[in-house]
Amino acid sequence: MRGINKDKVCFVIAKARQFDVKEGDSDPDSGSNAADDGMADVLEDTGEDAVQTELVAFIRGLNQDEQARLVALAWIGRGTYDKGDWDEAISTAAQEHSTRVAEYLLTLPLLGDYLEESLAAFGEDCDDFNLDRL
Repeated sequence: MRGINKDKVCFVIAKARQFDVKEGDSDPDSGSNAADDGMADVLEDTGEDAVQTELVAFIRGLNQDEQARLVALAWIGRGTYDKGDWDEAISTAAQEHSTRVAEYLLTLPLLGDYLEESLAAFGEDCDDFNLDRL
């Protein structure tokens, strides 16, 4: 897994998981007291999501090689490629997703899981990751 810092991948995993837990309108009476409703509105996807904005900005801030590697890692994690096909996955990712990488990755509903699976395939994990390091 050369060419992308593991902490960057772990950051995307953490943020993708925060983003993935968003759901539709679970509290149609949004004028009610949030504490009485079990804070259900916190997980509601309103289209103005700070986590999504942060994640998109972070991915866009990666250079093109890192973006291609992030896509390749997601594909390895979901089984499209295996770790032995790393170079091919990177090449394909660079060709097919040279623009709008962040938007593409956020369409993958299990992005955090895919990236974690891919890290594991390379003998890595996020156990020692601290979100505040980046």
